[in-house]
Amino acid sequence: MNARYNSAGAYFARRFGCKTYKIALDGGMTCPNRDGALGTGGCKFCAGGSGDFAEPYDGDVEGMITRAIARVRHKGAEKYIAYFQSYTNTYAPPEKLEALFVPAASDERIAALSVGTRPDCLPPEAVELLARVDRIKPVFVELGLQTSNDRTAAAFGRGYKTEVYDRAVGALARAGLEVVTHVILGLPGESAEDMIATVRHAADCGTAGIKLQLLHILRGTEYADMYERGLIPAMSLGEYIDVLCECVRALPPRVVVHRLTGDAPKRLLVAPLWSADKKRVINAIAAAFEARGVIQGEKCTEK
Repeated sequence: MNARYNSAGAYFARRFGCKTYKIALDGGMTCPNRDGALGTGGCKFCAGGSGDFAEPYDGDVEGMITRAIARVRHKGAEKYIAYFQSYTNTYAPPEKLEALFVPAASDERIAALSVGTRPDCLPPEAVELLARVDRIKPVFVELGLQTSNDRTAAAFGRGYKTEVYDRAVGALARAGLEVVTHVILGLPGESAEDMIATVRHAADCGTAGIKLQLLHILRGTEYADMYERGLIPAMSLGEYIDVLCECVRALPPRVVVHRLTGDAPKRLLVAPLWSADKKRVINAIAAAFEARGVIQGEKCTEK
């Protein structure tokens, strides 16, 4: 299947000369949608800042990396990407960010850093720090866009307009940093055309990579309550594959595809339950790509 799109696994192997694997780390931060700056409940789909699989923060960066590697050593990687995943990982004073990122980048086991954050939490001093760390090891900045449709974003409580994302991508690019954009497929009220438009918008802004993620409806979220009351649907596997095929076709070949699906903690997953069988989902995607002749970029509008 990977020959049909520009996969992250192949990209990392070319760039770093060996098999690499991401280790998820918790940087000990929160989010402006949770600490009262913008809100207190988080986005309507968020149950915990995507950090369920992250190594808990304890202030000891080397120790966190060691424990995280131990959990995935069976994967057979030679080097690791330190993925600061939980919540908003530039939402702290520069001195705290430096105390996290510099030791991680200096660790000989680490090939690169990946920093998950929000576009509205990238002040100039954070961008400057990330650029300095990038001189030690490559830094990928993962931005949670989810949708380019401001109406949809307002409905789930994102807290910023898409133009903020556009400016953040530009600032990061000028600093020499690679951006990976997170997109959620299946947000309530969105058509397939809306989802494809988001992918095209991210590409037009210059994102270097993209993560395509199914909307998981998780316990403890506002979306879970809405789903239980019949107010929002969950995508079927067929619907997800249909729109995924078109999103990949719309992506320029230069964009690295970091994800075609995703995991949700099974203890929290309300719907769609088919997504819990990841092997089945991956196999179904591969079969659909083959049967439909999906090639990344075949419907790309980028010049």
